[in-house]
Amino acid sequence: MKLEPFLAELNKMRKDLDEDPTDIEWLTLHHAFCFISYKMGDFQKYLDEAEANGEFEDYKTDQDD
Repeated sequence: MKLEPFLAELNKMRKDLDEDPTDIEWLTLHHAFCFISYKMGDFQKYLDEAEANGEFEDYKTDQDD
């Protein structure tokens, strides 16, 4: 799995909300997106390890249908 689809989905979720620094949902998505953007190498390593553990098999199977 590549990290770009995760970043794109986080950004989409973040943009679907009004930018409101008093809203914990917006704050969570915004800071998760920013942190992952800054730590892309670390996140890709995490995804590689998760993929090696088979954590994306259901997702991949669903995408093939």
